[in-house]
Amino acid sequence: MWIDTHCHLDAHEFGAQALDVAARAGGLGVSMIVIPAVERGNFKAVADLAHGAPNASYALGIHPICVPQAQDEDLLALRAAVERAMSDPRFVAIGEIGLDFFIPLLCEPAMREKQERFFREQLRIARDFGLPVLTHVRRSQDQVLKHLRQVTPPGGIAHAFNGSEQQANTFIKLGMHLGFGGAMTFTRALQIRRLASTLPLDRIVLETDAPDISPAWIHPARNSPEQLPAIGAALAGLRGIGEPEVCTAAWRSSIEAIPRLAALLA
Repeated sequence: MWIDTHCHLDAHEFGAQALDVAARAGGLGVSMIVIPAVERGNFKAVADLAHGAPNASYALGIHPICVPQAQDEDLLALRAAVERAMSDPRFVAIGEIGLDFFIPLLCEPAMREKQERFFREQLRIARDFGLPVLTHVRRSQDQVLKHLRQVTPPGGIAHAFNGSEQQANTFIKLGMHLGFGGAMTFTRALQIRRLASTLPLDRIVLETDAPDISPAWIHPARNSPEQLPAIGAALAGLRGIGEPEVCTAAWRSSIEAIPRLAALLA
């Protein structure tokens, strides 16, 4: 059975079909889909979806792309929402949080500072409640690592990892796992494929980031958690091992990265 550690099932691309998509993925062996929030306005949506699908769970956080519109009171609302959700077994992590230095607006000095401030406060929330983090690291691996060293949560995932081997090993030393998905299915993605082939298998988790980062065989169509078993098969091919071995390793890695999943999957 497979675990999709990062899927935006609440995205408008899925619309009213989200629960049907989750059910179809379940029929293909995807036993758990982790749905991260991106802003205060969708905290309830991800929680409701997770409770509507037997193979779903959720995380709460403020995505760096949503930071420009976010207000400081949203951080207070997040902390309060996390405190309430701790009694909910389907609540499993803080996310999606992090830094994005790819989009020009987010690279402006004032917005970089705001992003980092929001990231640090969300790391504090994760640390205070003993929760792992689902981190966005686009063009920001070193800066994310800097903050993780200073405010260290109890593990988590560097989502859609696309850094260097040195950065990967630093994330691992900080107790993080690395998320791989559709990007590694493209033959031109030489660095990602090399890392997927050589990094310790017990530090790799699988994800779709659906509806984004479609694998090569459906690109540019909408991605879906239904694609996760085939993504797992692609990782098995890159490593020259069997799919069952990858499935078992990814399952164990996912539960190590997000411990609250264990009770849902028992």
